[in-house]
Amino acid sequence: MTYEIINAGEGIEYEWSSDHIFVKTMGSLTAGRASLVEDTMKPGFHLARHHHKKMAEVFYILEGELTLIFDDRTVVATAGTTINIPPNVWHEAKSENGAKMLSIFSPAGFEDYLAKLKTLTAAQFEDADFMRTLNEAYDIWNE
Repeated sequence: MTYEIINAGEGIEYEWSSDHIFVKTMGSLTAGRASLVEDTMKPGFHLARHHHKKMAEVFYILEGELTLIFDDRTVVATAGTTINIPPNVWHEAKSENGAKMLSIFSPAGFEDYLAKLKTLTAAQFEDADFMRTLNEAYDIWNE
Protein backbone atom coordinates (compact mmCIF):
# COMPACT_ATOMS: atom_id res chain seq x y z
CA MET A 1 0.00 0.00 0.00
CA THR A 2 1.25 3.49 -0.79
CA TYR A 3 0.23 6.99 0.12
CA GLU A 4 -1.95 9.20 -2.06
CA ILE A 5 -2.26 12.96 -2.26
CA ILE A 6 -5.57 14.54 -3.28
CA ASN A 7 -5.28 18.24 -4.06
CA ALA A 8 -7.90 20.94 -3.54
CA GLY A 9 -10.76 20.56 -6.01
CA GLU A 10 -9.83 16.95 -6.71
CA GLY A 11 -11.17 13.54 -5.78
CA ILE A 12 -13.98 11.37 -7.07
CA GLU A 13 -16.66 13.93 -7.81
CA TYR A 14 -20.42 13.64 -7.47
CA GLU A 15 -22.87 16.41 -8.28
CA TRP A 16 -26.37 16.08 -6.86
CA SER A 17 -29.30 18.46 -6.80
CA SER A 18 -28.70 19.25 -3.12
CA ASP A 19 -24.94 18.81 -2.70
CA HIS A 20 -21.56 18.48 -4.38
CA ILE A 21 -19.17 15.84 -3.08
CA PHE A 22 -15.50 15.01 -3.53
CA VAL A 23 -14.43 11.63 -2.15
CA LYS A 24 -10.99 12.38 -0.72
CA THR A 25 -10.09 9.04 0.87
CA MET A 26 -11.44 5.65 -0.10
CA GLY A 27 -11.55 2.59 2.08
CA SER A 28 -8.99 0.93 -0.19
CA LEU A 29 -6.39 3.35 1.20
CA THR A 30 -7.25 2.65 4.85
CA ALA A 31 -7.72 -1.13 4.81
CA GLY A 32 -11.47 -0.42 5.01
CA ARG A 33 -11.16 1.49 8.28
CA ALA A 34 -12.38 4.92 7.09
CA SER A 35 -13.32 7.10 4.16
CA LEU A 36 -13.35 10.90 3.90
CA VAL A 37 -15.55 13.15 1.79
CA GLU A 38 -15.72 16.89 1.29
CA ASP A 39 -19.38 17.85 1.02
CA THR A 40 -20.67 21.21 -0.17
CA MET A 41 -24.35 21.31 0.70
CA LYS A 42 -26.43 23.63 -1.45
CA PRO A 43 -29.10 25.95 0.02
CA GLY A 44 -32.12 23.92 1.03
CA PHE A 45 -30.10 20.73 1.66
CA HIS A 46 -32.01 18.09 3.63
CA LEU A 47 -30.96 14.58 4.61
CA ALA A 48 -33.84 12.59 6.10
CA ARG A 49 -33.73 11.02 9.56
CA HIS A 50 -31.66 7.82 9.59
CA HIS A 51 -29.05 5.90 11.56
CA HIS A 52 -26.25 3.43 10.97
CA LYS A 53 -25.88 0.12 12.78
CA LYS A 54 -22.11 -0.20 12.25
CA MET A 55 -20.81 3.07 10.84
CA ALA A 56 -19.65 6.03 12.92
CA GLU A 57 -19.62 9.50 11.32
CA VAL A 58 -17.53 12.55 12.13
CA PHE A 59 -18.55 15.88 10.61
CA TYR A 60 -16.22 18.90 10.66
CA ILE A 61 -17.91 22.09 9.49
CA LEU A 62 -15.74 24.26 7.24
CA GLU A 63 -18.23 26.95 6.17
CA GLY A 64 -21.86 27.93 6.72
CA GLU A 65 -24.36 26.33 9.08
CA LEU A 66 -25.58 22.76 9.30
CA THR A 67 -28.53 21.92 11.54
CA LEU A 68 -28.39 18.41 12.98
CA ILE A 69 -31.54 17.04 14.55
CA PHE A 70 -31.14 14.25 17.11
CA ASP A 71 -33.89 12.63 19.17
CA ASP A 72 -32.99 14.69 22.23
CA ARG A 73 -31.43 17.83 20.77
CA THR A 74 -31.06 20.08 17.74
CA VAL A 75 -27.61 21.52 17.06
CA VAL A 76 -26.74 24.37 14.70
CA ALA A 77 -23.13 23.64 13.76
CA THR A 78 -20.95 26.43 12.35
CA ALA A 79 -17.38 26.60 11.03
CA GLY A 80 -14.96 24.84 13.35
CA THR A 81 -17.60 22.59 14.95
CA THR A 82 -17.01 18.83 15.05
CA ILE A 83 -19.95 16.46 15.44
CA ASN A 84 -19.25 12.84 16.37
CA ILE A 85 -22.11 10.44 15.66
CA PRO A 86 -21.63 6.87 16.85
CA PRO A 87 -23.61 3.94 15.44
CA ASN A 88 -27.30 3.64 16.36
CA VAL A 89 -27.89 7.37 16.84
CA TRP A 90 -30.82 8.68 14.81
CA HIS A 91 -30.03 11.96 13.05
CA GLU A 92 -31.26 14.30 10.34
CA ALA A 93 -29.39 17.18 8.66
CA LYS A 94 -30.50 20.44 7.07
CA SER A 95 -28.80 23.54 5.71
CA GLU A 96 -31.03 26.45 4.80
CA ASN A 97 -28.28 28.60 3.24
CA GLY A 98 -25.70 25.95 2.37
CA ALA A 99 -22.61 24.68 4.15
CA LYS A 100 -19.36 22.86 3.56
CA MET A 101 -17.93 20.06 5.68
CA LEU A 102 -15.53 17.17 5.84
CA SER A 103 -17.07 13.82 6.79
CA ILE A 104 -15.24 10.76 8.04
CA PHE A 105 -17.04 7.41 7.84
CA SER A 106 -15.78 4.40 9.78
CA PRO A 107 -15.75 1.73 8.64
CA ALA A 108 -15.40 2.82 5.04
CA GLY A 109 -18.10 2.09 2.48
CA PHE A 110 -20.03 5.33 2.12
CA GLU A 111 -17.95 6.11 -0.98
CA ASP A 112 -19.20 2.85 -2.52
CA TYR A 113 -22.79 3.91 -1.79
CA LEU A 114 -22.20 7.20 -3.64
CA ALA A 115 -20.79 5.33 -6.64
CA LYS A 116 -23.84 3.05 -6.68
CA LEU A 117 -26.25 6.01 -6.45
CA LYS A 118 -24.64 7.52 -9.54
CA THR A 119 -25.66 4.47 -11.61
CA LEU A 120 -29.36 4.48 -10.66
CA THR A 121 -32.20 5.39 -12.97
CA ALA A 122 -34.94 7.85 -12.04
CA ALA A 123 -37.36 4.90 -11.71
CA GLN A 124 -35.03 3.20 -9.20
CA PHE A 125 -34.79 6.40 -7.13
CA GLU A 126 -38.59 6.58 -7.05
CA ASP A 127 -38.99 2.92 -6.01
CA ALA A 128 -39.21 3.09 -2.18
CA ASP A 129 -38.66 -0.66 -1.69
CA PHE A 130 -35.62 -0.67 -3.98
CA MET A 131 -34.11 2.34 -2.20
CA ARG A 132 -34.76 0.89 1.28
CA THR A 133 -32.98 -2.34 0.28
CA LEU A 134 -30.08 -0.43 -1.25
CA ASN A 135 -29.73 1.88 1.74
CA GLU A 136 -29.73 -1.01 4.19
CA ALA A 137 -27.06 -2.80 2.13
CA TYR A 138 -24.85 0.25 2.82
CA ASP A 139 -25.80 0.54 6.53
CA ILE A 140 -28.27 3.40 6.10
CA TRP A 141 -31.47 2.69 8.02
CA ASN A 142 -34.47 4.96 7.55
CA GLU A 143 -37.75 4.95 9.42
